[in-house]
Amino acid sequence: MRPVPDLPKPLHTSPVAADKKSTTTPAPVPNVVAAARGKTAAPAASSRLDGLKGWIVPILIFFVIRIFFFQAYRIPSPSMQPEMMVGDWLFVNNLVYGPNIPFTDVTLPGYAEPKRREIVVFKSPYQADEAQLGNDPQPTLVKRMWGQPGDTLYMRDGVIHVNGTAYPQRADESTLKIAADETHPLFAWQHSIEVKNSRFGEPPVVPTHDNWGPLAIPAGHLFMLGDNRYESKDSRYWGIVPRGNLRGRPIFVYYSYNANDSDRALPFITDIRWSRIGHIFR
Repeated sequence: MRPVPDLPKPLHTSPVAADKKSTTTPAPVPNVVAAARGKTAAPAASSRLDGLKGWIVPILIFFVIRIFFFQAYRIPSPSMQPEMMVGDWLFVNNLVYGPNIPFTDVTLPGYAEPKRREIVVFKSPYQADEAQLGNDPQPTLVKRMWGQPGDTLYMRDGVIHVNGTAYPQRADESTLKIAADETHPLFAWQHSIEVKNSRFGEPPVVPTHDNWGPLAIPAGHLFMLGDNRYESKDSRYWGIVPRGNLRGRPIFVYYSYNANDSDRALPFITDIRWSRIGHIFR
């Protein structure tokens, strides 16, 4: 009789093992909705934010350059012909005289002072007559600076004199005398800084377009004239310009087209003044 082989003993789980198995927390069931929201919306939002961040720095750099370094201006009138033509677009150095903080009258320090006979860009003194017409009473203008603090200016027969020295207009500047003897109520401001009993002669009782002064330019102010004297509304009319109103010095023409009397369609494309592009101002 064969011996009966030993049967394998049944496996028993130890009490400790059983306890561990019974107390283990089941794995949570994934929340399909939350997973869908979290895994799709967050990356999209992050991508948009990253894209926005990529534009912030270039935009800030653009505004810093535009405000503090260079700015573009368009010439809308013939007051500075022939040096500047209607339809010229200029690059202006905003840093030279001190950049202006936008929407304020605060001007930061610059690295130079305007020189006599230099072309400058500036904010006009308040013009009450323009305000009455509904126009901007303090437009940004471009003129040539003729009078500095301490200078004595006067005009005789259309020739400007600075401290007794006459400066006739250049041969290529406007010499067509239109309304040379014009008087205007806006000239009345000149009486406030007139110089009497001086070696430069007596000021006229009633200033005219071509005969006025002597005027003593006070501290912190400048006197501006247009090159095209007979088509320029300038300091003769609206007065002296505070130094803080300066906005910059024109550098060169970067684009120009015949905006005044072109007979072509779309003149800003079809009537470009190629010879003006790159013109540096003197």
